[in-house]
Amino acid sequence: MSKVFFDLTANGAPKGRVVFQLFDDVVPKTAENFRALATGEKGVSQSGHKLTYKGSGFHRVIKNFMCQGGDFTNGDGTGGESIYGEKFEDENFQLQHDRPFLLSMANAGPGTNGSQFFITTTPTPHLNGKHVVFGEVIQGKSIVRQLERCEKGENDKPKEDWVIADSGELPKDYVPEKQVVADDGTGDVYEAVLADDDKVDVNKPETVFEAVKFLKDLGTKLLKEGRVDKAYAKYIKGTEYLSDFFPEDMSQEQIDEKNSLNVSLFLNASLAAIKDRKGKDAVKAAEQALQFEGITDALSAKAWYRKGQGYLLAKDEDNAQDAFNAALHLSPGDAAILKGLEDVKELARVRKEKQKKAMSKFFA
Repeated sequence: MSKVFFDLTANGAPKGRVVFQLFDDVVPKTAENFRALATGEKGVSQSGHKLTYKGSGFHRVIKNFMCQGGDFTNGDGTGGESIYGEKFEDENFQLQHDRPFLLSMANAGPGTNGSQFFITTTPTPHLNGKHVVFGEVIQGKSIVRQLERCEKGENDKPKEDWVIADSGELPKDYVPEKQVVADDGTGDVYEAVLADDDKVDVNKPETVFEAVKFLKDLGTKLLKEGRVDKAYAKYIKGTEYLSDFFPEDMSQEQIDEKNSLNVSLFLNASLAAIKDRKGKDAVKAAEQALQFEGITDALSAKAWYRKGQGYLLAKDEDNAQDAFNAALHLSPGDAAILKGLEDVKELARVRKEKQKKAMSKFFA
């Protein structure tokens, strides 16, 4: 089977190599289209476009679904051409969208295949019989996950420009590099996504909880070291692991443990965001903590308090006051909460003083 590579960049910064294995034996025509577009060997199309993926980008990325690219003519999902002409027919639907990291053809309906493709990041059975699966990722899955989880803008387009800086064909006997979790300098040994980590058995809740507790403890260590941005990332990663873990046969004890871990992680993430002076992130994390069943009044008060601190950082006096009052209702007389309310008054006083000075200059 043919093997093809993409070297990806984000805003010009190298992200790494993704290698695909193509299913020439099942869908030879579709696989050949992708292979030839990766090498660019067909030159220029009748419409005058270079028939190559090199230099094109990913224009639509949806978390827990797919990453779409291959529109080298318009770059927005409205263009692209095949090596056989503008469009070609659906070859067959023998292969199913039954797992992540499959390569499949994007289309606008039956018989409209061009150059656009997508990489699945989860099983997508609703696409069976509609899109032609023709390959899979065999190296660089963690890079695909980075792309999947990047920040998006309008129409699900990545805010950073994720580009195929180089592409081509590899020898058929190429052996994929073993995927090793890249150490980000924190000692984190877990994959970015729960389902990709061989060290965790999603059928055994205790292994998931063990991984999450590791991330929580690592976040706390980083927080104490003053590496608040890294700490925040580890806490959020822990919550994402828990979000991706939802077996139907969990005991009540396991459900309670999952909820307790979520509350703790989001509260810690809120604290890390406050220390990093990122008010909106602090508010968002505190709000998440309040959503879980079984949260105690003491922890609810802490969440409302941190929500208030986040609003203070965002200079949102009204919401800060409401949050601190909600915290005070749950924990009457708490000195830190009372100070938070005083800080709101001080913020309002400073704002009014600035407004007064600005107005006096205006009328001077």
